Amino acid sequence: MVHRPMEGVRVLEVAQFTFVPAAGAVLADWGADVIKIEHAERGDGQRGLSRVLGLATASEGSSFLPIMEGPNRGKRSVGLALEKPSARGVFEELVRSSDVFLTNFLPGARAKLKIDVDDIRAINPDIVYVRGSGFGARGPEADKGGYDSTAFWARGGSAAGVTTPDADRTPRMPAGAYGDAIGGMTIAGGIAAALYSRQITGAPSIIDVSLLGVGAWATQYTVNQALMKGGPLPPREHPKHGSATNPLIGGYRTADGRWLEFAMLQPGRYWPEFCRLAGRPDLAADERFADVEKIMANAAEAARIVAELVAGRTFAEWTEILSRGEGQWAAVQNSWEVGQDPSLRANGLITKVVDAEGEERELVANPVQFEETPVTLTRAPLFAEHTDEVLRELGLSDEELIQLKIDGAAT
Repeated sequence: MVHRPMEGVRVLEVAQFTFVPAAGAVLADWGADVIKIEHAERGDGQRGLSRVLGLATASEGSSFLPIMEGPNRGKRSVGLALEKPSARGVFEELVRSSDVFLTNFLPGARAKLKIDVDDIRAINPDIVYVRGSGFGARGPEADKGGYDSTAFWARGGSAAGVTTPDADRTPRMPAGAYGDAIGGMTIAGGIAAALYSRQITGAPSIIDVSLLGVGAWATQYTVNQALMKGGPLPPREHPKHGSATNPLIGGYRTADGRWLEFAMLQPGRYWPEFCRLAGRPDLAADERFADVEKIMANAAEAARIVAELVAGRTFAEWTEILSRGEGQWAAVQNSWEVGQDPSLRANGLITKVVDAEGEERELVANPVQFEETPVTLTRAPLFAEHTDEVLRELGLSDEELIQLKIDGAAT
């Protein structure tokens, strides 16, 4: 069995929803023991979301909720009411035995619950302390909450980047928790670096990752261009088909209304191949497109021809035809097709997990693999499923467990 790089690391997570918990899920994938603290009565607020993006979050009669499974697989759930004095001793024992403390609670809540940096470091001075936020740990919005739709998507530049000048509304994120999942992966990488640094130097780190920062990083090319220019970039005028100088760039619609995305950045190299595959080798010899300079000069006319050719065959026909060539292209896939993608499956990036009812399900794996070995997933915990198990590991007796539950401090 392959050794997972985070085996032996304990992560204590006091966080909700997807941004930050997703980091815990990645660390669990990599072998860490991740203990998720959920409020003894309310649990993770995400458990209460019955509909998201117009869809039910669970199938009837099942405990399997993809909205919880994605950011929480592989963890153990402990129900603790941190505001209750009798829960403090248990919580402090968990802090003492952990390598990483992970939270997305706002500063006011952290102060009230005594889980801020100084509080946690007073218990365990060697712990890596990790804060996920909407807008950063400093500045005028340090106390402000945010979601990926606001901090990552809107403020970080992605929404503007996909909004056309004549649009009557901004496009929504392409998937639920889109920025949250990217942010969680980012945090997991930061934690790995901090643990390495601690091993080398002996000093623990404080890690800050904001959704706004992740959003700006994702759009950095255009942000950097604007910074160099000294002002907003001009609105881009996109041709209906192709680009201004390359007909083999961009989206083309098939006869049955599906889309293909071309990214053949060397038109001189790939134009003859495309013409041959499309059954129009004569176009490669056409005087208008006889060399790369002429293709670029007549890109609009070439793109119009490409659009007509693509529109003349179905999506299935084109995917088979284009697979014979070397030019770069991709099918524009919906979420079901992504889940069935042959390359994802060949690489173990769609993987099986058994739910609480014993039914085999599938989830997207995180994209990092070690030793060419697909990750083995276990399901997300049910609410407070591991309270007794984890607290007994700390040495609590049955009588002490019962008293905590009577006090409302544990579930």
